[in-house]
Amino acid sequence: MSFQIIFMGTPEFAIDTLDSIIKEGHKVIRVYTQPPNKKQRGQKVLKSPVHLAAERLKLDIKTPNNLSDNEDFLFFKNSKIDIVVVAAYGKIIPEKFLRLPKITYLNLHASLLPKWRGAAPIERSILNLDCETGVSIMKIITKLDEGPFMIQKKVTIEKDTTKGELEKKLSLIGADAIIEALKIIAHGNVKFTEQDHSKSSYAKKIEKFELKINWKDKAKNIIAKINAFNPKPGAWFFFKEQRIKILRAKEINLKGKPGEILDDDMTIGAGQNSVKILELQKEGKSVLSSKEFLRGNKFQKGTQLP
Repeated sequence: MSFQIIFMGTPEFAIDTLDSIIKEGHKVIRVYTQPPNKKQRGQKVLKSPVHLAAERLKLDIKTPNNLSDNEDFLFFKNSKIDIVVVAAYGKIIPEKFLRLPKITYLNLHASLLPKWRGAAPIERSILNLDCETGVSIMKIITKLDEGPFMIQKKVTIEKDTTKGELEKKLSLIGADAIIEALKIIAHGNVKFTEQDHSKSSYAKKIEKFELKINWKDKAKNIIAKINAFNPKPGAWFFFKEQRIKILRAKEINLKGKPGEILDDDMTIGAGQNSVKILELQKEGKSVLSSKEFLRGNKFQKGTQLP
């Protein structure tokens, strides 16, 4: 059975779902994504990843600042829409849209709800040192990420799993889960499970101050921060008045003062144990291994980092 679908999404994470819906033979009658942004340098206009994917697929695209325009509401109301699929759209869908009859609103959320509702579930799961996460296919209601879910799929988080790696894994699993959900709806076997709201947690948006490494933290928490912000926006520290991003590191059982360079191999003391840097990047420069970095930069033992 083929459905008439509106797709709403913005980042790279949503593209696998959009592609899968098209490959399954469903008709995407319109794609909603966030408006293009101007890049600071050169003021170049950047379209969202979903915008570019929708152009590749030659789909109808809308990029409203919000859904308050009556034209969009009338489109939803008057078009023959079966299902609205939302995957990290980043905009609130007004209640009057959700009340339209005969339209099912499904959301792909990158956590095992009710854990990590909100804007940054992937980063928060890594920062929290969770052993697992997953995806939830849920019905959209007016309260953020509180709707009942139809499907959940689990994924293991390893100690060295980065945000980029986990995001791609969840993107692929989420795409499969949406297709599974559409098949369930087609067969009329839909069953939603209410969330246990007493066990909810909120994945608030990542703030800029969180990116700076505090060497007084335990090494395992510093590693988690590095992994959670790899590849972007990147966890960083100051070295010779330059901001240096760390892309990969590992915990070492070596004691030293927090922020002290403990050897000539880029090992830095932390609040508990120490951090050995494996990959890093100066602002505006390429990613380097620690060995490559040390060829052109002195990382002197005993130096105290801020």
